Amino acid sequence: MSSIQWQFPRALKGLRPTFVARRIRDGATARAGQWARKRQGKDSETTTLRPGRVYILPTGVGLVFALMAFAMLLGSMNYNNNLSFALTFLLAGIGLVAMHQCQRNLVGLELTFAGTEPVFCGQSIRFRVAITNRSKSARYGIRIYHDNAQSDVHDLAAGESKVFVLPVATDRRGWVELDRFGIRTLFPFELFRSWAWLHMGLRGLVYPAPSEDAPEPPPTCVAHGHRQHDARGEEDFAGLRRYHEGDSPRHVAWKAYARSGQLLSKKFAGADTSSQWFSFDDIESRDIEERLSILTRWIVSTDRTSADYGLRLPGKEFPPAHGDEHRRRCLEALALFELGP
Repeated sequence: MSSIQWQFPRALKGLRPTFVARRIRDGATARAGQWARKRQGKDSETTTLRPGRVYILPTGVGLVFALMAFAMLLGSMNYNNNLSFALTFLLAGIGLVAMHQCQRNLVGLELTFAGTEPVFCGQSIRFRVAITNRSKSARYGIRIYHDNAQSDVHDLAAGESKVFVLPVATDRRGWVELDRFGIRTLFPFELFRSWAWLHMGLRGLVYPAPSEDAPEPPPTCVAHGHRQHDARGEEDFAGLRRYHEGDSPRHVAWKAYARSGQLLSKKFAGADTSSQWFSFDDIESRDIEERLSILTRWIVSTDRTSADYGLRLPGKEFPPAHGDEHRRRCLEALALFELGP
């Protein structure tokens, strides 16, 4: 019993400094972020970094470097050694030049939000930020970050622009907002860390996660003798029309494209039409999120077959159709179902 009583405080003793240090660091970061937001305000979708908003602090390596230079200065003064003085001042000069260059590496960069693609809940949403170097000197070791997420490190030549991708984990449907993200560099020598915070108010859409054990979708309804959807059917050829995104490659008039250079699709008519209705109220589950996941699974699976499907939600209805645009509208309605503006 006595051994247990002694071991338990020792375990706490080993964990406490790390926990306290993490809490202090997180609290200081949050306060600094609030101060920066109040000082800078909201940024536009295209922002150029000015010298006044680029911050800089020494890294752990930089602190060791400074202590080493100070120790060499004391030794030089103690022994009155001219060569030692020269080496100490040389190292101090390198440190000052590195500090100036580290901040200059970010000043003048232009950042523009380059959009994001919707993802399903549980996947990482990828925020794209285009960074342009309009100066005549190259920039090195640039990275954007948000909490534990960070992009790859890139160099920017003079006049070059690159897209940085910031993956952010998702755990709920709806809009995911990236209220603040940072840009930083350790160039050169990693003696200093220079960074800037940006408040662009970026956001991306997250669809419900498709259910892994969804029941079978409702049966297909067939209407005989109706006009087939313009993009589908293989019964009676009815002419050509402009190509629309989502049309099957089998229906593209390749010979007409070779002659005129215009992309056209074959149009058919007089065939039977088939469609499915996916209704929120027809699902037996009482859990809203489970219902949305089942509907998402039905939409994703049916969309792969290019079959027509419709969606019914309380207060909203999407007539049967198919294609990327129809899929996007249905999934967006599921993602924002009963969520505030």
